[in-house]
Amino acid sequence: MTLEVVVETLIKAVIVIGALLTGFAYLTLFERKVQARMQQRPGPNRVGPWGLLQPAADGLKLFFKSSSAPSSRDRFLYLLAPMISIMAALASFAIIPISGPGPINLFGHSIGWYVMNVNIGVLWYFAVTSVGVYGIFLAGYSSNSKYSMLGALRSSAQMISYEMALGLSLVPVFILAGSVRLVDIVNAQHTWWFILPLLPAFFLYLIAGIAETNRAPFDLPEAETELVAGYHTEYSGLRFALFFMAEYINMIIVSSVATIVFLGGWWGPLGILPGPWWFVLKVVVLLYVYVWLRATLPRMRYDRLMALSWKSLFPLSLAMMMVTAIVVVAAQGTL
Repeated sequence: MTLEVVVETLIKAVIVIGALLTGFAYLTLFERKVQARMQQRPGPNRVGPWGLLQPAADGLKLFFKSSSAPSSRDRFLYLLAPMISIMAALASFAIIPISGPGPINLFGHSIGWYVMNVNIGVLWYFAVTSVGVYGIFLAGYSSNSKYSMLGALRSSAQMISYEMALGLSLVPVFILAGSVRLVDIVNAQHTWWFILPLLPAFFLYLIAGIAETNRAPFDLPEAETELVAGYHTEYSGLRFALFFMAEYINMIIVSSVATIVFLGGWWGPLGILPGPWWFVLKVVVLLYVYVWLRATLPRMRYDRLMALSWKSLFPLSLAMMMVTAIVVVAAQGTL
């Protein structure tokens, strides 16, 4: 690897991390504003014009808030857990292509709108997001609290269960695109998006992605009526903020992957005016769906939550994968 490539990767990584942290901050404001409008109230409107500085005020509050921790905690794992969660969330975005190769030139070659364009593609996303489970489990384990431990077990079971349906729902996309590299998948949708032939797979991915990020109506491990606050019961201040950041960044990543594999990424309808603005617009629409569901749907019962994954989403994902494979093979005349 040449020095130019290393420098380019580091610069893009810094830009992506800054963009994700800024996106997380204003996603919280976006969620509060949308929910306020749905509930016929103004929402945050005091800090800055139209409340635009509210995320900065919230960040300062969490930064300077005093932290408390159990005296019997495992100190190393207690500090490591939130770091694992936020690092896994940030690393997941490294393979997301926001646009195709652009007009930006550095060291004599065109710069792509992504940190890495690796051959394994979506497999990187699956691997890195799976590491996030360790952050959740270690948070409950290291706190030396039965409530945190129970919350960590429930949340880990939920994430592991829905990862199966999440992964299988994307296999039909790999079959149609003939690649797991995300840039190739987007380019395969130049004229028509994969959501058209794979609409059931899109809904399966969306449901599994919402459950994977512990968002309503699947946020039972953190529900007020359940186990206090789940795995992060004993966290406060900036340490709690890292878990909070990881959750919202994971929402952005799930929406970004859905945009890439089902909604054509940076391509407009029928290939019209390709550019990063299409990517951003589609991600914002999917994030709006996240907020909409939280404001309207009640929480599920935990046994029904797990049954939905293993008895419905998992078999449907398998069926969708097999049907897609059969149709593609039959269309190629090799059946």
